[in-house]
Amino acid sequence: MLVAKWGNSLGVRLPRALVDDLGLKPGDDLRIVAATSTRIEVMKDARREQAVDRMRARGLRFPAGYAFDRDEANAR
Repeated sequence: MLVAKWGNSLGVRLPRALVDDLGLKPGDDLRIVAATSTRIEVMKDARREQAVDRMRARGLRFPAGYAFDRDEANAR
């Protein structure tokens, strides 16, 4: 993977196989699980989805057009 400069940050493009294995889509959060000077381990951070699932399991209803994601809720 190639590290690239994006604005004031650095980023990497993820290989399609990794994206498919983790079930990633734009806007998903990744958590760095472990890192050494030669290896980085990541996992998909599913806390947001788990919170929504717990609310639905308790029978909580969401209003029409409700967005749990802050970026989605504030989209213009």
